[in-house]
Amino acid sequence: MEKIAKNLQLILMCIILISTVIAVGIEIKNMILNQSVTLADLLLMFLYLEVLAMVRVFWDQQSISITLPLLIAITALARFIILQGKEMDPSALVYEAVAIVLIAAAIVILRLRHSDKLGLKKKKSK
Repeated sequence: MEKIAKNLQLILMCIILISTVIAVGIEIKNMILNQSVTLADLLLMFLYLEVLAMVRVFWDQQSISITLPLLIAITALARFIILQGKEMDPSALVYEAVAIVLIAAAIVILRLRHSDKLGLKKKKSK
């Protein structure tokens, strides 16, 4: 059963990799056809780059740290805020900023949970 799950993970990673490469190609084609590169295009390409990095890490380690998708979520939220413009409701901006802070706090907690400084590291039994 474990082998089936492992193979399914690899197949899904290949699908994600191929889909992301196709999306990058489509985005580059659109930039060439429009003969312009906007901030939205650059931010979207950055998100694609992060997804490709996550696939590479999975391929190397055969596992994904939970912090990688959280970092991608922060980038996506920041892109969303930037592209909304000045017409947006200020309260929505506050909610989105709080979401970024909460995700960042989750990343810090996840990284420090095994820290010697916080004493959260499991003690070895004798």
